Amino acid sequence: MKTHFCGFRCFACGHEVGADFGGYVCPRCENNLEVRYDWPVGAPGRWWIDVARADIFRYRGLLPVANLELAAPLRVGRTPLYPAPRLGQRAGLNNLFLKDDGQNPSASFKDRAGAVALVRARETGVSVISGASTGNAGSSMACLAASVAMPCVIFVPETAPAAKIAQLLVFGAHVFAVRGTYDDAFDLCMAVCRERGWFNRNTGHNPFTREGKKTAAFEIYEQLGRIPDWVVVPTGDGNILAGIWKGFRDLQEAGIVERTPKMLCAQSEASGAISGAVWELQKAGGGRPDWSQVRVAPVSATTVADSISVDVPRDGLAAVRAVVESGGAAVTVADDAILAAIPELARGAGVFAEPAAACAWAGLKKAAAAGIVGADETVVCMSTGNGLKDIASARKAAGEPVSLENSVDAALAATEAIGR
Repeated sequence: MKTHFCGFRCFACGHEVGADFGGYVCPRCENNLEVRYDWPVGAPGRWWIDVARADIFRYRGLLPVANLELAAPLRVGRTPLYPAPRLGQRAGLNNLFLKDDGQNPSASFKDRAGAVALVRARETGVSVISGASTGNAGSSMACLAASVAMPCVIFVPETAPAAKIAQLLVFGAHVFAVRGTYDDAFDLCMAVCRERGWFNRNTGHNPFTREGKKTAAFEIYEQLGRIPDWVVVPTGDGNILAGIWKGFRDLQEAGIVERTPKMLCAQSEASGAISGAVWELQKAGGGRPDWSQVRVAPVSATTVADSISVDVPRDGLAAVRAVVESGGAAVTVADDAILAAIPELARGAGVFAEPAAACAWAGLKKAAAAGIVGADETVVCMSTGNGLKDIASARKAAGEPVSLENSVDAALAATEAIGR
């Protein structure tokens, strides 16, 4: 099965370059590029699926890599899609599903991006792979690189959660905790990669990260057996949102499906740059925007949801396009609502989510209450990272255990009302 990858197109100015282009961003305007394909016409049956595989490379016909002998030996993707009727009742939703990507090897959705980036890096012959991260993208890349003994260098803000730092170090990455924000770490990583000639995995900047993330769309379609009405994505940099939307667009462009879902961008009020840009476009009304003129204004992010705490969204334009072109919407929620969503997901559906992942459920509840999402629409809510990534936040939301004397009488008295 060959790749149909044929080149790149700029999100802003539309400029196209061929598959042999060795850069990361548009050579004309320096905005982000998207990977393009020359899809086969009239191909029979399920040409896009390799039924022998049980990971994201099951969809190798829709991906931009050819030599899968260079892929990590770990199972990335094929995460479960759970029906969540009890959770849906809380928001008046009759057809809710949860996509639990916390079950990837590093317990994060980011493994999808890392898996494709790793193959691309090895195909191009580079010796070191590097990236900036608030934790998840870095620990994912470290995990995958370790599985093939490839040196990995990760820059993180020094405030990154301890559990994520521990993952990075355990996997053997060279970890640099930058005295500054994620955006500072991102810029520092960019400069070092340029000087060293390392493969730069940075979110948004590297178009191949979006290609890994789009595989969630393929799985949703295959597991659900149809295209949902809505897909809800917790959003910071915008790369997951843009990636999943691209997956559905690729399915449509390749003639596999006839329609696409609406994308719901869920953000913290304390990190809402992409939502703000969407609202500005919606207020302006009119026809198709001139994307070369659309700007995503930076914010000063302070959210407890570290994985979506971003001042300057590095894939912001692509994410705004995803919301607008899909006919979707954007919502922001308070950090208190994000923390409250963690035990709600766990108790209502058995899924333990970190704060960033729980933001999707908090945002969906708000959208349902506002009438944006209808009661009978089919909704897939993305849970992008496991709650063990940030135990401190989980403890804030879940409370403390009951202190108990070591006696049967005390235990019986304390448990008297349970089960009644």
